[in-house]
Amino acid sequence: MKKVLSYSLYTLALLCGQASANITVLNAKAYIDVESGQHISNPSLLIENNRIIKIAKQGQLQVPNNAQVITLNNKTLLPGLMDMHVHLTGDPSDNFLAAQNYSIPRKTVKAVKNAQTTLLAGFTTIRNLGSPGYSVIAVRDAINAQEVIGPRIYSAGNAISITGGHCDDNFSAPERKSVAAGVADGPWAVRAKVRENIKYGANTIKICATGGVFSKGTKVGVQQFSEQELQAAAEEAHLRGLIIAAHAHGTNGIKAAIRAGIDSIEHCSFMDDEAISLARQHGTYLSCDIYNTEYTLAHGEANGVPEENINKEKQVSKAQRESFRRAVKAGLNMVFGSDAAIYPHGDNGKQFTRMVQFGMTPLQAIQAATINSAALLKQADLGKISEGYLADIIAVDDNPLSNIATLENVSFVMKDGKVYKQ
Repeated sequence: MKKVLSYSLYTLALLCGQASANITVLNAKAYIDVESGQHISNPSLLIENNRIIKIAKQGQLQVPNNAQVITLNNKTLLPGLMDMHVHLTGDPSDNFLAAQNYSIPRKTVKAVKNAQTTLLAGFTTIRNLGSPGYSVIAVRDAINAQEVIGPRIYSAGNAISITGGHCDDNFSAPERKSVAAGVADGPWAVRAKVRENIKYGANTIKICATGGVFSKGTKVGVQQFSEQELQAAAEEAHLRGLIIAAHAHGTNGIKAAIRAGIDSIEHCSFMDDEAISLARQHGTYLSCDIYNTEYTLAHGEANGVPEENINKEKQVSKAQRESFRRAVKAGLNMVFGSDAAIYPHGDNGKQFTRMVQFGMTPLQAIQAATINSAALLKQADLGKISEGYLADIIAVDDNPLSNIATLENVSFVMKDGKVYKQ
């Protein structure tokens, strides 16, 4: 129905000789069809309000008299990129331990800044997997209200953790009795925590199935939640129509999360053959952050990251990249997830080069950040430059199918039909 309405408005605009809606014509040197991998020359895109209405060769569109025409000579268009694992409230240049004590208002201001940086880097949709005090949910709502600038956000609210596990507050002294807002022990407590996150606006869910690199006192390979608890979280999220992600480095935690029905596994550091087989059988999506190791090892100590955490990064980095390589070779469902906040927001695109280095073709890397991520989010009108799709469009200087590094320097950003960078 939306597409039919859009065509009727366009037709009316042509008949009247003027636009009856906000109409833009976008011309470029080429665009990438991310499904077929075709590099299509001289496209002209007709955009009405926030949707792509028609795609033709330049010179073949009838354009309303007062349509805005944007011509990007020597630029290649792609759909807006999608990052399925970020933390907008984090900033790696801050002192690591000092940042543990930032107030919710301070973290929210950080998220506003980082949201704009992320959008201008070409990432028009993100999944924020954990932030305190529902801060990123507030930023998401402010973006939707056009009060601040940022990408389309799927925010998990508080990441769900066991007592003392990764995603709990383990850095505070015992006498403070500090407990992170996402802590839940037992299947019914986990269900209640999912419901609480949804109550306060979460539109995705995250649970921490294993220990993690940037927590105190956890071992990255050790499973945290039981399979019954993970299943309770997945069932509750799915009852409410939401997808759920599981932070999981360790082999047993990865497999338990897959069997429990979790939609995406984050990090995926220690995957064995059974884990790969289970992911294929269940159609589980994998989100592997394989760029940030160098940043942590180069800058972590200077930024106050404790030795325990740097040593854990050394433990997982090589294994994680090998798991990524094996998952790609096995043809599993892969999405783009950078874990931005472990390295600077806005540098998300630097991961593409690592994805190609460790086994993907440039097209596969692009698909991970477009149509695959849209499929994970169950969004049928995102992830492609195609008629009827939302007008999330970026432009780069080169053909990313032959030079994937060009995605590190996005020169044009349109989200929902509105230009934010040109």
